[in-house]
Amino acid sequence: MPGETDQKSAVQIPMERLSPDALEGLIEEFVTRDGTDYGERESTLEEKKSAVRRQLERGEVLIVFDPDSESCNLISREAGE
Repeated sequence: MPGETDQKSAVQIPMERLSPDALEGLIEEFVTRDGTDYGERESTLEEKKSAVRRQLERGEVLIVFDPDSESCNLISREAGE
């Protein structure tokens, strides 16, 4: 499917390797992406970003780089295994 990361060629990037600005931009792009569902209660942008940052810190969400599309994405740990 177009836009999906090929798990075989994707490279996991530790969040510490990104600059604070790059990490913030990646998280913000992810939480504002069309089709992202956060449940019944609508959260503020800051709440969504904080939730994703906590998931990254706990290792529940991974940052992956796809060299074919030269793009980064956030995926759940289960999807990356």
